[in-house]
Amino acid sequence: MTPASASHRHRPPRGARAALALAPLLGVGVLTACGGPAASASKGPPVRVSLSAASGVKTVQAGDTLQVSASGGRLTKVVVTDPKGRRLPGGLGDGGRVWTSHEKTAPDTKYSVVAETKNAQGSTDTVKESLTTAQADKLNKLALSPGSQGATVGVAQPVSVTFDFPVTDKAAVEKHLKVTTDNRTTGSWGWVKDFSGKDRVDWRPKEYWKPGTRVGLRADLSGVDSGGGRYFAKDYDLNFTIGDRHVIEVDLDSRHLTFTENGKEVKDIPISAGRPDARHSTWTGIFPLMAKEGTITVDSGTVGPDDAYHETVRDSMKLTSSGTYAHAAPWNAGKVGRVNDSSGCIGLTDADADWLYSKVRVGDPFEVIGSSVRGKAAENNGLGDWMVDWPQWQKKSALPSSS
Repeated sequence: MTPASASHRHRPPRGARAALALAPLLGVGVLTACGGPAASASKGPPVRVSLSAASGVKTVQAGDTLQVSASGGRLTKVVVTDPKGRRLPGGLGDGGRVWTSHEKTAPDTKYSVVAETKNAQGSTDTVKESLTTAQADKLNKLALSPGSQGATVGVAQPVSVTFDFPVTDKAAVEKHLKVTTDNRTTGSWGWVKDFSGKDRVDWRPKEYWKPGTRVGLRADLSGVDSGGGRYFAKDYDLNFTIGDRHVIEVDLDSRHLTFTENGKEVKDIPISAGRPDARHSTWTGIFPLMAKEGTITVDSGTVGPDDAYHETVRDSMKLTSSGTYAHAAPWNAGKVGRVNDSSGCIGLTDADADWLYSKVRVGDPFEVIGSSVRGKAAENNGLGDWMVDWPQWQKKSALPSSS
C-alpha cells in the first residue's frame, strides 16, 4: 500500500462491512475484510451474519450441526475449515439465507469461517471469524491390529480395530474408516464382540491376501461421535505389507502339521493335540496367528480348575484368545505324532517347535481340520473372521454392501 496521510486515506463507509455475530460463549472477534483492493462504497444496510447450532441453540457444542444465517441480504458462499484445512461440508438453503453443515462439528476444534454476502442493493462483502467448540465430556479410544506400523504380516491377517467403549453408532464410525491396497483387494468390514466383550470391527479380504500387497488404513475419526456423546479425539493411520504365503495345516486325525510356503510343501511335522473330549479337544477352523509370545507359563487357569498343571513352555504361538497355543511340549515327546493327549494346545518337539517358530509370522493361518468334539471355534475367539463365509461376513458391516 502506498503511504498516505490520514487526511487523504480512503475509508469505506461503516455499512460496507457485514457483522459476524457469535454466541457470547464463543467470543466475539474483530472482523476483517478479505485482502485486496477495497470495493466501491456500498449502499444500503449491511448483511448481518450469525452462527448457531442448526437446532437453534446459540452455543455451538461438539456434535452440533453448524448453521450460518444471514439477515438483510443473503450468503453467496460459506467455507468452514478445521486446523488441518479440512472443510466442514455444507450447503446453502432458503434462498441463501442460511448455510448448514452436512456433518457434525468436532469437539475442542477451532473452525475458521469465511462468509461472502450480498445485500439487497448488490453490495458484496467478505468477513472472517473463528470459533472453538467445547471439549467433549466423554472420549473413546481404540487399538489397531496389526499393532506395529510398517509390519510384514501373514496372508490371513485382518485389519482389526478394537474400541475401549461401546460403539452404538456403528455406521457413523465405519464410514470414517477406509482401507486401501495397491492391488484393489476386495474386502469388507464386519463388526464382532471381542472375546474381552469390547466392540471390534475388522476388515478382511474375500480371500487370503496376495503376497506383497501393501495395505493402508485411514481412520478419520477425530470429532466423530461413537454414540451417546462419546467422541474420538484423534485420527489414526496404519500401514503394513503382506509377506509370503505361509499356510500351516494341522490335521487332528493324522496328528501331523504341514507347513507350506507360496504353495510348496516345506515340512511335515508330527504333533499332539487335545484329548478327544468335550473339555480338551482342540478347536477347528482357521486361526490367524495372533502373537509370537516366546517362553510363557501356562496353567490350569486357561482351561479350567479341574486340570492341575503349571508348565513353562517355549516357542509359544498364540491362536485363540481363550488360550490355545502351538508350542514346544518336551514332556509329550513320546506321544507326538501318535496320540492326542494335551489340554487343547498343539504340542511339538523342541526341535520342531524351534523351526516352526522361526518361520511363522503374525497373521499366518493355522488351518485346523479333523475330528473335534468341541468343533469350530467362535469367530470372536481370536481373529476368527475366517470362521464366517464371505456372504455372511459382508452382512456384519454396518453399511450397505458395495459388491
